[in-house]
Amino acid sequence: MDVKGRRKSSNVEDRRGMSAGKIGGGLGGVGIIIAIIFTLLNGGDAGDVVSEVSKNITQNGATSENYEPTAEEEELAEFVSVVLADTEDIWQKLFADNGLTYENPTLVLFTDSVSSGCGMQSAAVGPFYCPADYNLYIDLSFYKELKNRFDAPGDFAMAYVVAHEVGHHVQTLLGTSEQVHALNGKVSQANYNEAVKRLELQADYYSGVWAHHVQDKGYLEEGDFEEALTAANAIGDDTLQMEAQGYVVPESFTHGTSEQRMRWFKKGYNAGTLQGGDTFSLEASQL
Repeated sequence: MDVKGRRKSSNVEDRRGMSAGKIGGGLGGVGIIIAIIFTLLNGGDAGDVVSEVSKNITQNGATSENYEPTAEEEELAEFVSVVLADTEDIWQKLFADNGLTYENPTLVLFTDSVSSGCGMQSAAVGPFYCPADYNLYIDLSFYKELKNRFDAPGDFAMAYVVAHEVGHHVQTLLGTSEQVHALNGKVSQANYNEAVKRLELQADYYSGVWAHHVQDKGYLEEGDFEEALTAANAIGDDTLQMEAQGYVVPESFTHGTSEQRMRWFKKGYNAGTLQGGDTFSLEASQL
């Protein structure tokens, strides 16, 4: 994917090398809660505490003085920033075309672990999106995991991952994510897993929509589309379960099979529209 000389997003927060345990100026989760309670009892605004903690993170939680990213990592950080900028341009236009307003998410770069609006998370969970704070979180070492563990090399494989997480942001803005997660505890675990799987496949569709418009802009290079399909294939539930345990349990799938993930990415790539990604009204056999 061609990114040379192109716009980088300003909505990137660099927390690489930052110790997640020191977030909040050493207050910790319990300390922050106590501070909020104390503030409320004294007639203050809890939002002021949250704002102060956020400011403290920005001022004191920046990249560690001892952290020195490699040249390869810096190149990758620039790459995902350009990818994020593309998603901003494309989704702003698509939302506007449908009478909607798109709000840009923030991409947080971190190493090892990170504190998010969805709790403390390890890099082991892979890239993720948190609807509570509109942030995408990525440890750039995942690029090596894609290449070495999943046998899905190439920069566009990583671009697909970023676009997929932005797809979850689109779902949050449209209210789809909230509707699905509201089912948790109200339906059987198997039925909830099915709903979450359809949510993930829709995010794959949205990542394909993004790829469609990147292609229209002339930024795709030979082999890019295949790299994205390879990544989608590598992280299908059936492929991962077979690799981990030697058998699959379809009722536990929460992301879709490799074939389904590739199919919905291709659907989005071919359509290029916000419409066309309804994964919820179809029979299971149609997914």
